[in-house]
Amino acid sequence: MIFIRYENWRSYLRYYPVTSVLLAANVLMFIVLTLDGGSTNLNTLVHYGATVNAGPEKSELWRYVAAIFLHNGFAHLFFNCFALLVFAPPLERVMGWWRYALLYVAGGIIANILSVAVSSRDVVDVATVSVGASGAIYAVYGGFLYIALMQRNMMDPQSRKTLYSLLVMGIIMSFASPSVDYMAHLGGLIAGFFLYGLILRLFQFRRRQGRV
Repeated sequence: MIFIRYENWRSYLRYYPVTSVLLAANVLMFIVLTLDGGSTNLNTLVHYGATVNAGPEKSELWRYVAAIFLHNGFAHLFFNCFALLVFAPPLERVMGWWRYALLYVAGGIIANILSVAVSSRDVVDVATVSVGASGAIYAVYGGFLYIALMQRNMMDPQSRKTLYSLLVMGIIMSFASPSVDYMAHLGGLIAGFFLYGLILRLFQFRRRQGRV
C-alpha cells in the first residue's frame, strides 16, 4: 500500500525533498498572511498573489504560480498539506525530484488558468478570488491515475482502489461545496494525467520494473 507513510521525519526529508519544500512553503506563506492582514482577508490574499477572474489582476501571470502556495484559513491549509504529506511522496520517488516538481507546478498553473477561464464566464458584479494547492495536488493525483491505468504493474491493487475512492469522493465534494473551486480540481487532475504521460515520453525515469 503506497499511501501509508512509514518514514520518520529525517527519512522523509531525505527521500522527499521537493514535497518537504512545498509543505514548508505553504506553511511559511500562511504565517506571512496571518501576520499581515490575515489568511482569510481577501485584500491580503489578492496582495500576495491570489488569482482573480476579473479586472487587471486577471492578466497578471505571476498570480497563477503564487496562488498555489496561498491558503484561505487554517482548515484549507491543513487539508491540503495533509494530502501533500501523505499521498504525494510516492510520485516524487518514481519521477525524480525535478520531474515531480515540474508536474506539480505546471499542473497547478494549468489548473488555475482553467479555473479563472471558466469562472470568468459567470462574473456579474463580484469577482472571484481563488487560492490553494488543490489544483497542483490534483495534478499529482492525475499522475497516479496515469500509473493506475497505463502502468498497472507499478501500483498494487489496494493502492489503486484507494486512489479511485479518493478521486470519487474528491470530485463529489468539489461539486457539492460551493466554496470549493471544482474547475481547479478537475483541471489539475486532467493536467497531471497528461503531463505525466508527456514527461514520461520526453524524459526517462524509473518505471516498468517494480512498484511506486
